[in-house]
Amino acid sequence: MLDLEESGRQIGEKLFALLSLNQKKELARFVRNYEAGNIPADVPGTTILRGEYFIPPQIAQALTEIRVGDLYFCLEQRLVTVKGQVILLTVKEFDILALLIMHPRRVFTYEMITELVWREERATYSRKAIVNHVSNLRKKLKVFPDTLDFIKSVHSIGYKFEPTP
Repeated sequence: MLDLEESGRQIGEKLFALLSLNQKKELARFVRNYEAGNIPADVPGTTILRGEYFIPPQIAQALTEIRVGDLYFCLEQRLVTVKGQVILLTVKEFDILALLIMHPRRVFTYEMITELVWREERATYSRKAIVNHVSNLRKKLKVFPDTLDFIKSVHSIGYKFEPTP
């Protein structure tokens, strides 16, 4: 409950607590850009005063990073590397990998992947397209002969990310 007699800082902290993690990250990014002078003060919606809001450092700098063997994945930077080599993925390849890697060992059916990655009905997108994207993704991740294949097929059902061989 907001009390209008509270200070702007107190109200701001209560409102900040109501934001989702992604909204907090976006707000933190905006404040950093504003304080760095990357956003002109006369742009609509930039009435934030320097130092007016407190953004905890763990929220402002939190990244979703996953390391499995030689594989490194960062959701916010949309970055994937294998043994330090950057792997260039298409938007859909990255989104499929993100879905699988963030839920290790969980089997995702073709239908689930279609709904969660493409956000479309199953009839709109074919199973073969998913198979092609996963095949391309596997090839790109296998840049070195000794690189493990983390994406496993579950026969006639879908795929899962298996962090251990």
